[in-house]
Amino acid sequence: MKLLRETFPFCLRAIFDESAKKDDEVFRMAVADLNLNNEILETEKITVSVEFVDGNNPFQAVQEACELMNRGILALVSSIGCMSAGSLQSLADAMHIPHLFIQRASAGSPRSSCPPTSRAQPDDYTLFVRPPVYLNDVIFQVVMEYTWQKFIIFYDTDFDIRGIENFLDQTSQQGMDVSLQKVESNINMMITGMFRTMRVEELHRYRDTLRRAVLFMSPGTAKAFITEVVETNLVAFDCHWIIINEEISDMDVQELVMKSIGRLTLVRQTFPLPQNSSQRCVRSNHRINTSLCDPKDPKAQMLEITNRYIYDTVLLLANTFHRKLEDRKWHSMASLSCIRKGSKPWQGGKSMLDTVKKGGVSGLTSLLEFNDNGINPNIYFEILGTNYGEDRGRGVSRLATWDPIHGLNGTLTDRKLENNMRGVVLRVVTVLEEPFVMVSENVLGKPKKYQGFSIDVLDALANYLGFKYEIYVAPDHKYGSQQADGTWNGLIGELVFKRADVGLSALTITPERESVVDFTTRYMDYSVGVLLRKAERTVDMFACLAPFDLSLWACIAGTVLLVGTLVYLLNWLNPPRLPMGSVSSTTLYNSMWFVYGSFVQQGGEVPYTTLATRMMMGVWWLFALIVISSYTANLAAFLTISRIENSIQSLQDLAKQTDLPYGTVLDSAVYDQVRSKGMNPFERDPMYSQMWRMINRTGGAENNVEESKEGIRKVKYGRFAFVWDAAVLEYVAINDEDCSLYTVSNNVADRGYGIAMQHGSPYRDIFSQRILELQQNGDMDILKLKWWPRDSPCDLYSPVGTRKTGSALDIHSFAGVFFVLAAGVVLSCLIATVETWWTRRKGSRVPSKEDDKEIDLEHLHHRVNSLCTEDESPHKQFSTSSIDLTPLDMDSLPAARQALEQISDFRNTHITTTTFIPEQIQTLSRSLSAKAAAGFAFGPVQDHRTGGPFRQRAPNGGFFRSPIKTMSSIPYQHTPAPNFSYGNDPDRGTSI
Repeated sequence: MKLLRETFPFCLRAIFDESAKKDDEVFRMAVADLNLNNEILETEKITVSVEFVDGNNPFQAVQEACELMNRGILALVSSIGCMSAGSLQSLADAMHIPHLFIQRASAGSPRSSCPPTSRAQPDDYTLFVRPPVYLNDVIFQVVMEYTWQKFIIFYDTDFDIRGIENFLDQTSQQGMDVSLQKVESNINMMITGMFRTMRVEELHRYRDTLRRAVLFMSPGTAKAFITEVVETNLVAFDCHWIIINEEISDMDVQELVMKSIGRLTLVRQTFPLPQNSSQRCVRSNHRINTSLCDPKDPKAQMLEITNRYIYDTVLLLANTFHRKLEDRKWHSMASLSCIRKGSKPWQGGKSMLDTVKKGGVSGLTSLLEFNDNGINPNIYFEILGTNYGEDRGRGVSRLATWDPIHGLNGTLTDRKLENNMRGVVLRVVTVLEEPFVMVSENVLGKPKKYQGFSIDVLDALANYLGFKYEIYVAPDHKYGSQQADGTWNGLIGELVFKRADVGLSALTITPERESVVDFTTRYMDYSVGVLLRKAERTVDMFACLAPFDLSLWACIAGTVLLVGTLVYLLNWLNPPRLPMGSVSSTTLYNSMWFVYGSFVQQGGEVPYTTLATRMMMGVWWLFALIVISSYTANLAAFLTISRIENSIQSLQDLAKQTDLPYGTVLDSAVYDQVRSKGMNPFERDPMYSQMWRMINRTGGAENNVEESKEGIRKVKYGRFAFVWDAAVLEYVAINDEDCSLYTVSNNVADRGYGIAMQHGSPYRDIFSQRILELQQNGDMDILKLKWWPRDSPCDLYSPVGTRKTGSALDIHSFAGVFFVLAAGVVLSCLIATVETWWTRRKGSRVPSKEDDKEIDLEHLHHRVNSLCTEDESPHKQFSTSSIDLTPLDMDSLPAARQALEQISDFRNTHITTTTFIPEQIQTLSRSLSAKAAAGFAFGPVQDHRTGGPFRQRAPNGGFFRSPIKTMSSIPYQHTPAPNFSYGNDPDRGTSI
């Protein structure tokens, strides 16, 4: 037997990944330990031969395996990845060589199940030393225990995402919202790219998503990733992350806990140890190397899981060789050629495989054994976790365990931070900004007292959470910006250098600030606004003419002249019949006056009776009704509604113009926002580009100010527009004493005001939760109304300097009307003066009363009587009814026209003579001088037809028409007396 053993030594062949140098070290250490153990192999020794291959090169792996088989082989041990393992599995099945495969994940990433080369069968020659991948089952049960409904999965570049397909299917069936994101090798560049490409709203949503995350990473990648996201403030104190990987050492656990914030849960593979410490290094008949079995030994702490399985695999094969020697069942060592055609498999391979399957060993991995399918079923996971806390050195405790048979052993709860801050005193840094933070009292020798909207919010939080605070103003009175050397000044700098716990003011949430401090959820929306001075209201003397433009007024005036002329022409072509006693005439002047009077709804004194004239006037009255009604309605609207427009009504209007300079506070959030959007080529916002050119003129020193108060002062007392926070500008405009300011703002709220805290502050979550409660129950709106009331006396959106004092009209609205009236009065006085002068001038040319030219009244009498007698015979055919003759009708008669021509010398006298001639001539009017009328007398008049006199006297001094058919001639009698004498008959037919 000793000769047999010398002829057939124990040769172990191994193929390792070229990156797994430590596997070779442990492999040789295990062989050396066994060669010193005489209880297993007695005097026999184990020889080894190791080859290193590229884990992603299956051809190389097969080639090296063939070389080892050609030298002689009893079993093949491999520690490589799935790609090369599949080729070795096929080769082992073909050559009947027992193949003990230890799956190795590349770069320490979590394992993914290897795709099977064929259906698993009991006679397969590949034995899986490492148990199957149970990460899907473990992580699903952990997530279900934490009752997560929304989370994100991060995985590194070396992780095969196909390994968690089953887990994703299970979460989808449970209705969970799961996101996936690959972590690049250059983590810093990836995080920087997110801040550069994402908008503020997207970063907020992304940060909320990061509150719950699962990391499928190697420990090294996980540590680098956590460090980067914590330093860039992508995660907050209320986050909870789960890191799952079988390969997490104790040292890795401590480093991950130190680098993370919030709550951390770690899932890793564990190996149960004997309770008795003296038995940890003694397993059955073999004593394990002390440097590997002692948990406190640095070398043992650096062991990887594949190292442990390699050690136990060598121990298992040594026991297998021992049993083969005892059973006297031994075959010659295989010496095979893979290249030779017709090469036969090893005859003793099946016996060796069965012996390995039946054996089992207790080693560094607790118990190593195989089932009928050649799989090691023994695996255990432990779930470690931390609590919420600010202490980076907080301890880690075991929360639960998991194994394939019993499942989860323990209870996992997602504990929340308590809403109790009793006894906590916070140091608050602020910047004075109306109406957010203002000094209410400043008594000498006593601390300042502050008030404002942000102070009210802080008081509401303090009353609910129970903390107290001390407040002070930032030394440089700035919100904070990053300096050239990378440091921060102002309020943000106080938080970065840990001199304050909370930063409070009109502080906007920006990506740059969030990279160094934490922000609560927004407690008020933010938008950029512009403060401008209201335009001085100009007095329009002719506002009453505003309802119609100049062209329409010209058309109306032209229409009045045109219609007046047409009415005159129509009456001239077809003269109307005037009623008896009328003193009007159809001259052009009267027609114009009548048309104008009807247009202004005052009527006229000349009645027109012809159909054409009435048709014309009917249409004119309809036209006048529509025009006057439209004017009245438009005038009422014009006088009661201010329609004064300003050239700047939006940010776009401000950006387009260059006449009015505008600017903001230098190195402020508004300044950075305009600069980033104006210079970022991906934004493509021409409005901000134009604004940046104006704000950055001469390097920003010309149009920008150092403080917001200086910008407000420049607007009020100069020609300037101030770009700043819309809420601050609205408060300034509302509380301006003169109501001389107004604001223009952007309705889109792209940011918000938040409370800043130190990076990793434990108070962010409870502050945000309380702010949301204040917004939900309406308390936040009540606080806003205190500083931005709705019933302000000033209109902060109107560009005109007026107060809301009602809708009463003032004198300015009717100044034009009074001006027109005054102009008419002055013009009338001038015309009266001219008329008086003209009358006196004309009177100086007329002879005196003693030299008045005597009028031949006798001649006038004879002409009137002859006019009556000449036309007597033609009118006998008329009936006794009266006939009305207008002056135009009378003028059409030949005899009458001749008689009127002969007495035309009296048309310029001052006595009116009206003669009623029934059925022939009705009216004859002439002017006589007062002196001529004094010698005009009438004697008895006899009607040669009826002898009856005229019956009634007319209202104007004449007589109504008499029923006498004809009229007798009027005899002439000279009466020297100055008064008129009618004789005894009061019913004469002629009056003078």
